Amino acid sequence: MRYLVLLASVVIQVCLGGIYAWSTFVPDLVETVGLSVTQTQVVFGLLFGVFTLSMVFTGRLVERWGPRPVAGLGGLLFGIGYLVASRPDGSFPLMLLGISLLAGIGTGAGYVCALTTSMKWFPDRKGLVTGIAMAGFGGGAILLSALAESLLSSGVNVLTIFQWIGLAYGAAIITAAMVLRFPMEARTAQLQTAPPLGRLARDPFFLALVLGMFCGTFAGMLVIGNLTPMALAVGIPALPAAAAVSVFAIGNATGRITWGWIADRTSEWMIPVKLAALAVPLALLAGVSVTAPFIAVSFAIGFGFGACFVVYAAQVAARYGLSSVAGIYPLVFLAYGAAGIIGPPLGGWLYDQTLSYRPAIVLTVGVVGIGILGTVWLLRKARPRPVASYAGWSGSMSTD
Repeated sequence: MRYLVLLASVVIQVCLGGIYAWSTFVPDLVETVGLSVTQTQVVFGLLFGVFTLSMVFTGRLVERWGPRPVAGLGGLLFGIGYLVASRPDGSFPLMLLGISLLAGIGTGAGYVCALTTSMKWFPDRKGLVTGIAMAGFGGGAILLSALAESLLSSGVNVLTIFQWIGLAYGAAIITAAMVLRFPMEARTAQLQTAPPLGRLARDPFFLALVLGMFCGTFAGMLVIGNLTPMALAVGIPALPAAAAVSVFAIGNATGRITWGWIADRTSEWMIPVKLAALAVPLALLAGVSVTAPFIAVSFAIGFGFGACFVVYAAQVAARYGLSSVAGIYPLVFLAYGAAGIIGPPLGGWLYDQTLSYRPAIVLTVGVVGIGILGTVWLLRKARPRPVASYAGWSGSMSTD
């Protein structure tokens, strides 16, 4: 049964992860729908803000109602959202309502269900199983970007593609949701208490997770949200420019599995290490204008970016207890939402102002560098021994 649940989780993540193919649609949204580059990135960035914020609430619902109804509702909202965005006028407000708001809430509901359900069925291999399930989210862009590029090159309107996404992906998520369930020993589990936000805010370990998540996803989101136009701007031909999104997604999916395996065997010090693994290819991207190196760097950035979605989840489970993942991890994940709101629109705005993506790329390197230094400092201050569960924290918890 647990492998069937894992398969259903991967299916849900593949559908939800198609949002990473967004930059494939950007040129057509600008040329045929009339959006500006900044507007396309506002839609994309706000989607991730809503996605991560909704996880704070859906994480609690999953523990109380179980994953099936929550994931099913998520699939319904996801499908409706893309159908709203596919309306013929293709207006910016409809894009915000459909993709950013409705699909964003649906993504948060489906994501947290797939994550927590998989971890509860495989408590002894949390990192690896999380990596496999989350690889679907990273790999979803491979499928959708390839399909979208084929359809767009055949003359299919981008809004028609949104309509097909809403119908097909919404149905697939709802169908997979019917398989999700917690193992018998976890079905009666309740969220023990509300996360102690005051104590978390004073916990250097939690702050290291938040800072690392923000800096890593800021860089990755800025790049993936603008990757195809980045390639076109430096003279990469249209076909490999579009393929860069798929290559990034392959790196992302591969990274999630690889970093998940690593997370089961290493400590919290992998946080600055994985940030360093992201900083190096980002620095190389600023000077790449030849197709083969650009594709290789895209893969490397995706590989480093994929660590953000397994290393932190595994560290939350190891530090605070498996039963705390649904309550605490969404709070860490909010940093991802903030990065999504700020990063892609800022990258689009910098391009609109300078007609070059190099300033945006240099910015990502600086942000990741801050993340490396900041997480090292915070982890050195963090309490060395793990806490079994936030429900059992005592008032004497130290942050020294």
